[in-house]
This record gives sequence, C-alpha cells and structure tokens, in this order.
Amino acid sequence: MRRISWHEYFMCQAKIIALRSSCQRAAVGSIITRDKRTIAAGYNGSVSGDVHCLDAGCKIEDGHCIRTVHSEVNAILQCAKFGVATEGTDIYVTHFPCLNCTKMIIQAGIQGLYYAEDYRVDPYALELLRGAEVRVKKVNPSLDTYLELSMERKDLISAILKELAGSGCDRGRYQELLGKAQELFGPEVG
Repeated sequence: MRRISWHEYFMCQAKIIALRSSCQRAAVGSIITRDKRTIAAGYNGSVSGDVHCLDAGCKIEDGHCIRTVHSEVNAILQCAKFGVATEGTDIYVTHFPCLNCTKMIIQAGIQGLYYAEDYRVDPYALELLRGAEVRVKKVNPSLDTYLELSMERKDLISAILKELAGSGCDRGRYQELLGKAQELFGPEVG
C-alpha cells in the first residue's frame, strides 16, 4: 500500500490553508517547512483588523487587489513575528508566486519552492530562482490518487476484519474494530 509523498502531504495542507483566503480573486495557501515539519502557514487576505475582500469587495489598482497580503508573505511574516528562521526551508504554494513574492522567498533564504498551479509565471521570477539556486518543482496531487489510496486502505481493513471474524477473535473486540472501521470508511466495510 502506497502512502502519499511528503510533497503531496504538504501541498494538500497548503490547499486546505487556501480555504481561509478572504480574497475573491484567488484563494492561495502556503506552508513553510523544515525537516518535514510545518513551521508556518499563510493564506492571502487582508491586513489584520482591516475589512476583507469577501465583505467589501476587492480594492483593485492596476489590475491587482491592493487590500490583500499574499499567502507567501503571510507565511514568511509569521516566521518573523515568532522568531523562526527561514534559511534553508521549503515553501509549498498552491499557485506559482508573483514576482514580488519570489523576491521575498529568495531573500528569506528559502531553498525549495513547490507549487501546484501555474499562475502568471513571470520569466524574471524564474530567472531569479535559477540564479539563487532555489529548487523549483510543480507538485499537484490529484484527487484520484487519494481516492485510490483510500480504497486500498478500505480493502485492506475489510480483509483484516474478515480474517479476524474467521479466526475466533473475541466477538466484542471484533465489533469494536468493525465499528471504528465503519466510522472511517462507511458501512460497507467488514
């Protein structure tokens, strides 16, 4: 049975973080990691205490929402606010960073950039990332991957439960395990 990769794991977290976005134009999430541990997260939204785009609409100037702080910036600022070093870390972002966020990522010493979607990829941003020797990789786990893994796990649990039922396992313990499996995978398990 396959587990999701670390890249898929962190990208899924970034996608969940993006659900907190308060900007109507794009929901973006970021996770900063060190040694396979999340050290900060951010989503695009208004400055603390200000009105949100969802409530008042986007404040557009030159085609950009100026009300919004980008997710990458929020994650980096979270590290700064709490005294967490970003040198040598990785960042997972749901969308390829804009040019300004790319510059901040480089200046923060982040060494790996993993993103899910191409979004207005600036050629100069790519040039800067290459020059700074930042690892860049597109990681976009599909829902099908998770459905397959979930089905594999469900099938494995069903097989184990059937074997337990036929092996003379304590009936009460079997019912307890069956109940837990059905909570996770539905009534068709067992």
